[in-house]
Amino acid sequence: MQRGKRRIATAVAAVVPSLLLSLSVSAPTAHAATHNPIVFVHGISSSSSSWDEWVDYFQADGYTAAELDAWSYSWSQSNVTTASQLNTEIKNVLARTGASKVDVVVHSMGALSSRYYLKNLGGTAYVDDFVSVAGTNHGTSVASLCSWLYTSCAEMSTGSSFLTALNSGDETPGSVSYATYWSNCDEAINPDSSALLSGATNVGVGCISHTDMNDDQGVYEQVRDFVQ
Repeated sequence: MQRGKRRIATAVAAVVPSLLLSLSVSAPTAHAATHNPIVFVHGISSSSSSWDEWVDYFQADGYTAAELDAWSYSWSQSNVTTASQLNTEIKNVLARTGASKVDVVVHSMGALSSRYYLKNLGGTAYVDDFVSVAGTNHGTSVASLCSWLYTSCAEMSTGSSFLTALNSGDETPGSVSYATYWSNCDEAINPDSSALLSGATNVGVGCISHTDMNDDQGVYEQVRDFVQ
């Protein structure tokens, strides 16, 4: 009886290492995120919901929900305040995902706070790609309609002290890859060329309205290809 038990124990001892090796080879391993997380920054009189369609598109193209961060902020406040909040948001995204950098995709006035973050708050160390979609990078005369009501709108007015400082020197600082997508019939940006940045990949997308720019699937596909 004892001899039989010893034979069984010996057989088990011989099989277990092979079984464990087989399991270690066949078991799925954890993978790091395959994409930089994307932080979406909306514009004036808007919210994170303005990115709903593009978030769906990115998920359909393989991004996880954790890699897509559309957040809301108080758009009437100074873009300087929003930039500070963006700084915190990006650090939270990096901590949550374990990524070393994010991509930042912005619409309209969202370009101003995001670029302030890049230029003045050390953001170039944490951003890989920056994409401005119908960004009011050099202001717009249309802002005169609301400049007396909101600080953010006054800063967006052509020739404001905020824009003069933001666009002084290098408009595309650091090792970040910059792209702008602009329309030649954007009713909210006057002149249309305000959307362009010196040193960026500037892409004209034809005649698409300002509010449709970050819903449009064709523009989305170009943005997706740029950040991947």
